Amino acid sequence: MICCGFMWKSGGEDLQGFYPVRPECQPDVPRTRFKSRAGKTLSARRWHAAFTEDGHLDMEKVLRRIQRGGIHPSIKGAVWEFLLGCYDPDSTFEERNRLRNRRREQYGAWKEECKKMVPVIGSGKYVTMAVVSENGQPIDESSVENQGWIVKNTVTDERVLQWMLSLHQIGLDVARTDRYLCFYENDTNQSKLWDVLAIYTWLNLDIGYVQGMNDICSPMIILFDDEADAFWCFERAMRRLRENFRATATSMGVQTQLGVLSQVIKTVDPRLHQHLEDLDGGEYLFAIRMLMVLFRREFSFLDALYLWELMWAMEYNPTMFATYEELENRNNAASDPKLLKRYGKFERKYINSGQNEQHRNTLAVFVVASVLQTKNKRLLKEAKGLDDVVQILGDIAGNLDAKKACKEALKIHEKFLKKANSNKQ
Repeated sequence: MICCGFMWKSGGEDLQGFYPVRPECQPDVPRTRFKSRAGKTLSARRWHAAFTEDGHLDMEKVLRRIQRGGIHPSIKGAVWEFLLGCYDPDSTFEERNRLRNRRREQYGAWKEECKKMVPVIGSGKYVTMAVVSENGQPIDESSVENQGWIVKNTVTDERVLQWMLSLHQIGLDVARTDRYLCFYENDTNQSKLWDVLAIYTWLNLDIGYVQGMNDICSPMIILFDDEADAFWCFERAMRRLRENFRATATSMGVQTQLGVLSQVIKTVDPRLHQHLEDLDGGEYLFAIRMLMVLFRREFSFLDALYLWELMWAMEYNPTMFATYEELENRNNAASDPKLLKRYGKFERKYINSGQNEQHRNTLAVFVVASVLQTKNKRLLKEAKGLDDVVQILGDIAGNLDAKKACKEALKIHEKFLKKANSNKQ
């Protein structure tokens, strides 16, 4: 979705016009560093030229361009669908249209299913107050806050109850999500975000709704005019991130990545790791937010999107669509040299190094490591406690360069692999 009708010029124009910020919020919003660069940024012209007449996409060419300069806002949504595995680059326009229509119908059916239980869904409004108690009893006084709708009977179905208990929390988070953007001054846009999160939660009650999912979903609502398309793009993004949001009574899903981060810093910067250990920060809990919502709070909106697409391009795996859609047709990409060129830089390193797929680490961990490296001197000199660590890392908001962070992350990744392999020998 384009908020302003700016055309792409030769490069360097103010792209903030695509995601305008409310005037009163501008002083508090991190400044945007990303600019389109002619010859580097993937433009609409380059994007359309990457397709054959019947719709096959030259993904290798597209990845190279994204890794050099990101994606122009006018085509982000369309490109993200491929980066996240919604569509197979080897498919045709006709095949993708059929699949898109089938998915829209499926989403519509799920939405109707949810609407029968909670009529507010699809109404252009959303719920901000609990509608049932923990034991399933209706909460009558919720009617005013929840658009006049109340649960009339005791909810006895455990699955329905679990879902209904999450709806007001989703609503409270929706009301706070990216409120500085003009886009969310429109109540209908907020309700679309709530609808998508509510329906996703109904379909994934093993994880449920966790705060932070709203930050991942919001850009999809902005980029796609069709709510169903936004849902499917979010669903694919969550396939990569969902384990970060899984929590039990004794552990958080993101702890796996925090453990990897600890291992990485201990390997590439043992002095910093020891200092953090001495401060009782060896579990790296201060990095939870960065990993869970992929740096949404550390970057401006546009720069966060730029960082995401850089990471997704570098992690791109051409078998992703087959993995999601057609398991029986999955290819052995490692044995095909031509297919190997269609992997992102980061993913290709794993295949070349023969790493076991189950032990792959996401690039986000190494981006956090690169942030810690940039603050190495300050952390060693000034951090006398965990509060100092949090404050020093908090100063990075608006001062990070997404491309530089990814470039440094790749260097740290290479250094980590070399040291890890040498330690095995």
